[in-house]
Amino acid sequence: MLNIKKYAAIDIGSNAVRLLISNIIEQEDNPTIFKKNSLVRVPIRLGADVFLKGEISEYNQKRMIDTMKAFSLLMDSHEVVRYKACATSAMREAKNSDNLSKIILEESGINIDIIDGEEEATIIAATDLNTFIDPNKTYLYVDVGGGSTEFSVIHNGTKVISKSFKIGTVRLLNDIVKNEIWAELEQWIKDNTKVYDKLELIGSGGNINKIFKISGKDLGKPLTYFYLTNYYKMLQNYSYEERITKLNLNQDRADVIIPATRIYLSAMKWSGAKDIYVPKIGLSDGIIKSIYYETVKSYT
Repeated sequence: MLNIKKYAAIDIGSNAVRLLISNIIEQEDNPTIFKKNSLVRVPIRLGADVFLKGEISEYNQKRMIDTMKAFSLLMDSHEVVRYKACATSAMREAKNSDNLSKIILEESGINIDIIDGEEEATIIAATDLNTFIDPNKTYLYVDVGGGSTEFSVIHNGTKVISKSFKIGTVRLLNDIVKNEIWAELEQWIKDNTKVYDKLELIGSGGNINKIFKISGKDLGKPLTYFYLTNYYKMLQNYSYEERITKLNLNQDRADVIIPATRIYLSAMKWSGAKDIYVPKIGLSDGIIKSIYYETVKSYT
């Protein structure tokens, strides 16, 4: 007998806001199936406000309130029974995030949990990674966001260590990442990967998903360091406008894709990884799993 219910995950990032609705399919004597039902992405670049001015502008506050109202209606239409809304780097640092969260709760009924970088990395690690990785290998998991990037070392199927760094695509676009942060990241990667003879990267985030889709590779096959380097150089040969018109990238992707690729390439170089696997999972997937296994607080 089947039992099907719907959970929702809201990921409030520095570059965009996402609503993922998933079917949770329970069967007797069989593993639970998590099936994506609907994904909505709204490009509200909160980080452009926060990382430069320390708070979310009135314009983007209104967009956030409107978006959360829409998400609430969508969740009602889908008959979602549980949800969790997680806000990351931009909301963490915005001086007016608590006030905005209260207004959103009043107007949409959505509770927003502002999570720190370590919790973000833990939720991401709760995804279906085990179905994509070889338990006998070592990986550096890299989740690139607009405001921060989460790194985890996974050895023999187990997370060994995680750390969040304030290096993200929106920060890099606005040239507010100091050389000391890059140096700290380089040292952390080298210190935590040097004990392993061979290591491969796992990349998550909208930009690497887009690059993987463009590559035409089959799911489960990696992108090589050589391929990613050439793609990075190719992107730099096009103007922002040409990336939209000739490379068919959305306008909110056409600028951040370059700093994102730089982060992945840096991680590959410093860890010695020759390949990067792209399982197309991220924070939203982790939230759904964490709700189901009750490792995080969620709402009805």
